[in-house]
Amino acid sequence: MKGMTERVRDLKKTDVKRMVEARINEFKKLGMADASEIFKELCFCILTANFRAERAMEIQRKIGNGFLTLSESQLAKKLRKLGHRYPNTRAKYVVEARKYRNSLKEMFKSFRDENEAREWLVKNVKGLGYKEASHFLRNVGFENVAIIDFHILDILEKQGVIKRPKSLNRTKYMEIENILRETAKKLGMSLAELDLYLWFTETGKILK
Repeated sequence: MKGMTERVRDLKKTDVKRMVEARINEFKKLGMADASEIFKELCFCILTANFRAERAMEIQRKIGNGFLTLSESQLAKKLRKLGHRYPNTRAKYVVEARKYRNSLKEMFKSFRDENEAREWLVKNVKGLGYKEASHFLRNVGFENVAIIDFHILDILEKQGVIKRPKSLNRTKYMEIENILRETAKKLGMSLAELDLYLWFTETGKILK
């Protein structure tokens, strides 16, 4: 990871650092928002599974409070019209997740750490794997989980750190997350910050 750590260190000396810090502050602010806003972010992360984050962001903006009120069939129709690859399945997952709409924020206070919160999300919210659960937690202010998607896997493979896995089960996810955690520690930053820097190196963008 030497080449990549040097690249991130260089980026920290540019305006990218300011952009990353601003995004992290946005995540923390969202984590203090009301239950409905947090739930809508959960819906966004449900949409991102096997789907581009940028497209999911656009759909999230257009549906807005519809995540809270639309019936499953109405939501599926809306998702289909907006071009989601899996409108029926994602609509079903969103509607099923509504039972946690008003309790997520308080529930997080009862968990010991991000890992415990993530395990609960993966077990209880259909449509969330470790990547999506980590994405959600990061976006509501948790900083010590890694979002391991194909961009991150590509970076690690190019650096010769890993051999790209055929699938990401829990054991492999945690193994790769620990590699990223050690890298973040060397750089003096959180996993949330590292993810944004790495995304920038691959895409030239600071997304959520």
